[in-house]
Amino acid sequence: MTSQNQTAQNQTAQHQTAGEAVRNVLMTSEAAAKVMAARAATRQWRKGALAADFTALMPDVPARPARPELLRPGQMPRRGKGTSLTRRIALIHALAHIEFVAIDLAFDMIGRFGSQFPREFADDWFRVGAEEAMHFVLLDRRLREMGSFYGALPAHDGLWDAAKETAYDAAARLAIVPMVLEARGLDITLDTVERFHAMGDPLTAKVLNRIFHDEINHVSFGTKWFEWCCMQFKSDPHRYWKELVKTHFRGGLKPPFNDSARLAAGLTQEYYIGVE
Repeated sequence: MTSQNQTAQNQTAQHQTAGEAVRNVLMTSEAAAKVMAARAATRQWRKGALAADFTALMPDVPARPARPELLRPGQMPRRGKGTSLTRRIALIHALAHIEFVAIDLAFDMIGRFGSQFPREFADDWFRVGAEEAMHFVLLDRRLREMGSFYGALPAHDGLWDAAKETAYDAAARLAIVPMVLEARGLDITLDTVERFHAMGDPLTAKVLNRIFHDEINHVSFGTKWFEWCCMQFKSDPHRYWKELVKTHFRGGLKPPFNDSARLAAGLTQEYYIGVE
């Protein structure tokens, strides 16, 4: 590459906005390309090469690859049958899909709501988006090591519903996505780690343990910025969170809760105990 071409590329990057880079991630359908776009956008943001402009229009639904086939929850096949290997593949595939959608959830958070917060908000969610991309890569790698791949099985089509439900309310998005959905991951992931150990798969268990510790930080970012919103609104965060959950989340909060992991993320029992 000539120095002139490199200079032209650098100038183009400097003129790109954060919103445009985020939109590019969301509009990239193929999994490997989305991961690369997520990493590139995060790298450019950290280098200061993206203008802190969030006026680019975000899509209602991100681009999706041709596979996996997306099914509504009631259409999803049960994972209980088959050999140990097929059960493990099915579970890892489901987890990989969650991480794939989580890439878009993190970047949509930036593009849709970045203008409403200090720059540190985008710093945090670019980090989350890059880590979700890394989680997806680790799980997809395990699938390939087992003779499968992401897209080989159908996947849950309801994971974007929370984003659509909270598309015009930053506090609601923070309350539902990191503080309910990702917090639920804190409750169940360590049990899943033990399941993989019991199935003789310590490598997947190690990957999930890594994801678990990253997700504590992700939930903590949600809690931090939700409480920042409450300070602006002069609202009690625990009461307001319960109102938002009742309005925007229909699944109900079900124990058991990993109280210690939630506390490490700033999600105290005052938020979730007694919420149905």
